[in-house]
Amino acid sequence: MESSNAFVLSNGIFVTSGGVSEEVFAKVQNIPVSGSHLDRVEAVNQLSREIAEGRYAVGEVREKLEQIRRMPGKTRKMRILGSGLGSGAFCYVYGGTLQDCMAAFLAGLLLYVFVIWVSEPHLKKMMSGIAGGAVATAACMVLHRLGIGQNLDRMVIGSIIPLVPGVAFTNAIRDIADEDYIAGTVRMIDALLVFFCIAMGVGLVYTVKQRMMF
Repeated sequence: MESSNAFVLSNGIFVTSGGVSEEVFAKVQNIPVSGSHLDRVEAVNQLSREIAEGRYAVGEVREKLEQIRRMPGKTRKMRILGSGLGSGAFCYVYGGTLQDCMAAFLAGLLLYVFVIWVSEPHLKKMMSGIAGGAVATAACMVLHRLGIGQNLDRMVIGSIIPLVPGVAFTNAIRDIADEDYIAGTVRMIDALLVFFCIAMGVGLVYTVKQRMMF
């Protein structure tokens, strides 16, 4: 290969190269808009530095990349526990009492049980947001009715936080600030749609509750 050029976006890579056997070769690699595995990002960054230092041959680099690809993600138990702890902590940040935090913790656990076993394998992204917001809100209402928690609004706010795509929204703003308008717009629209779907799920449960009261 005698020459190559790359144009990299956060949701796509465009590469052209030329050599003796063929004049021009082009490849486009799509990068789906999804959550980031920061441990893999860190591993690839470290590998890039080691490649620049000349530590690996091409075959060794391929093997290292395959090892990084196979790095395990977070276990289901860790994700469920993280959702519960995050829900309880954010409920406290937004002014909830200890009872509110406990209710949000339980609702967060239930939410990610639903996300892992129902939402992720069976629902599209928009329906997943609506259903997740509805499940978290309904769980908070049931717990509030049972006397666990005092401020329903703070309990609901805390419990839906694990669904909020804060990292994606921040990355979208960063991309736009870096004049990467295409990728930034794609990520921004994706994050805003998730926000809208969560709000729809919460509003749907509140509407059903109001109708049942009358």
